[in-house]
Amino acid sequence: MRNILLSNWNFLRITRLVLGVILIVQALQQQFWAAGLLGGLLLFQAITNTGCCGSAGCAVRPSDNRKKGGNLDSVEYDEVK
Repeated sequence: MRNILLSNWNFLRITRLVLGVILIVQALQQQFWAAGLLGGLLLFQAITNTGCCGSAGCAVRPSDNRKKGGNLDSVEYDEVK
């Protein structure tokens, strides 16, 4: 856990931390709980170094076409009139 907190700080992680703290402070001053929830989410993401999709959640999976040995020449098409 200590390694996660102290390593791999980049621009977006610092931005999430700063915005989260600002939103939480503003939420406490204005008594607006929705901003506090958003600030808490951003603060959590900064501390745990995660994004909205988690670890590689938005990555595109490789095509299974190569694993099956198929190629584009073996695709059959039907003519639609």
